Amino acid sequence: MSAAAELGFGAAGIAGLYTEVRDQQAYDAVQAAWRHGIRTFDTAPHYGLGLSERRLGEALREHPRDRYRISTKVGRRLEPADGTGDDRAGGFAVPATHRRVWDFTADGIRRTLEASLERLGLDRVDTVYLHDPDDHAEQAFREGYPALEDLRSEGVVRAIGAGMNQSAMLTRFVRDTDVDVVLCAGRHTLLDHGALTDLLPAALERGVPVVIGGAFNSGLLADPRPDATYDYGRAPGDLVERALRLKEAAERHGTTLRAAALAYSAAHPAVGHVLIGARSAAEVDDCVRQFRTPVPAALWAELRASGLLPVGEWP
Repeated sequence: MSAAAELGFGAAGIAGLYTEVRDQQAYDAVQAAWRHGIRTFDTAPHYGLGLSERRLGEALREHPRDRYRISTKVGRRLEPADGTGDDRAGGFAVPATHRRVWDFTADGIRRTLEASLERLGLDRVDTVYLHDPDDHAEQAFREGYPALEDLRSEGVVRAIGAGMNQSAMLTRFVRDTDVDVVLCAGRHTLLDHGALTDLLPAALERGVPVVIGGAFNSGLLADPRPDATYDYGRAPGDLVERALRLKEAAERHGTTLRAAALAYSAAHPAVGHVLIGARSAAEVDDCVRQFRTPVPAALWAELRASGLLPVGEWP
């Protein structure tokens, strides 16, 4: 594990990702993170149609604002809907009170951030990311990114970046813009090593810290089984088999797959934080315990020898 890497709290889970989460359960998860010394929290309007921001803001309200860092995202603007049905098609077990509208315009970004601050009950956030601009690259680079630069120069936010489930466009942000940080979900894990070839070397060269999300690839690396989730959908059979092989190897070396997954995502020197997407206090407790569990070097050697990990310097 990189000496500099820290745990952060990713707040998608407490907004009912996949299954319903009660208010108290969400509150307890955030407080458990705080008790363990976690001071970096990440959210987005997309998560539970604003529920993540509301719950996170409420849970953090009792703590001094200068003691923690919070990030949110822009690019999906929320508009009121008729409220019938639920948002399970969007991934969250919440009522469909709003609908998402892609909007990377300068005006849309300011409006989205203003609404986020209202839901959070804050007058500022520390970091704002462009959220999943995969299919909106031209607008994101032409309008969205300059709008974030303006917000930073005005002192509205301290840091700007982009958060995505791919590494290629994040690499472009690192190389071609003046982002302070990027968030890469699911592409630097025990199962997906894509960021090793482009994003992480570029970020290390430019001195841009990378926040890693999805260290468990949406659940498969936390509990590999045939019905496990991978990248927000049902895990393919070949990846389930690969995850089971990783789990067996970890256990042979006296550790767990969860500990190995977190250690691997944290090990690269370009990584500043690894987000845990816990949805309960018990899950937070477990993630922190796994993160602090040393992983034997012999495990990495075996995984490289067996072809389960690429040959490299890390971990």
